[in-house]
Amino acid sequence: MNVKEVRDLSNEELTKELESLSEELYGLRFAQATGSLENPARMKDIKKTIARIKTVMTERKNAA
Repeated sequence: MNVKEVRDLSNEELTKELESLSEELYGLRFAQATGSLENPARMKDIKKTIARIKTVMTERKNAA
């Protein structure tokens, strides 16, 4: 998900997406610890997307 897509989402959608990605990241961390992680690059993508979402949410909060 790129920045343009993140900015197009509403605050509620951003919150839902953030929760979803956090849960997925937790599952990937667990898979990595057990040695069954197939795509380690997915963790990096999720972390970046989480950071993008948090940045947009902070920008909106500061603008209000």
